[in-house]
Amino acid sequence: MNKPFQFKQFSVNQNQCAMKIGTDGVLLGSWTSIETNPFSVLDIGAGTGILSLMLAQRSHAQVIEAIEIDDSAYEQCVDNFEQSPWNDRLFCYHASLEEFAEEIEDKYDLIICNPPFYAEDYRTENSQRDLARFQDAMPFEHILESVLTLLDQDGIFSVVIPYSEETKFIALASKISLFPKRITQVKGSPSSETKRSLLEFSFLQTNTEISELIIETSRHNYTEDYINLTKDFYLKM
Repeated sequence: MNKPFQFKQFSVNQNQCAMKIGTDGVLLGSWTSIETNPFSVLDIGAGTGILSLMLAQRSHAQVIEAIEIDDSAYEQCVDNFEQSPWNDRLFCYHASLEEFAEEIEDKYDLIICNPPFYAEDYRTENSQRDLARFQDAMPFEHILESVLTLLDQDGIFSVVIPYSEETKFIALASKISLFPKRITQVKGSPSSETKRSLLEFSFLQTNTEISELIIETSRHNYTEDYINLTKDFYLKM
């Protein structure tokens, strides 16, 4: 029954992954800037490998590496990489972020992360899904400390988080001299509350470019902004 999720240039199997492909990942993979023409990319907490695959399609990066701690998700990610047109540029490590940051001496031009969100009170009976979803598996502090270690001095760090966490996340990042370069606040519809923040950081303090993205005007009527952002990936866009 578990059919792969089909994009225009690749497909993704997700039956072994707790966190399925959702709007957050596709938005982040489409929105992340590749203007600096990154040579090396790191995808933290890869899940299905969707972000790495999107960046392989969009960029000329020669080294695209992903880290995934969950056994099943790791296997699926490796499989999705191998089946893709860019399998020579994609590699997944089976490790925790802390282990990886301690062992790897390389620095990356671009680090991308769609971290687990929900706080303690949302635990379910499915521990694999909980591991994928919960901050205690990968708290913001851990992510930022690792980015500090692994990001090149001129590099970019790109992340999607709940809008409610935006101020806190930016404050934590500034403590380690990572400053917001671009912020896009995402709403489902013109009248709905802002749900997500797409954030891009660098070690250089600049004026922050702030924008808003609305996904649809009514059910399945997507805005031009959203279509333009995701049309290289979604089959029906």
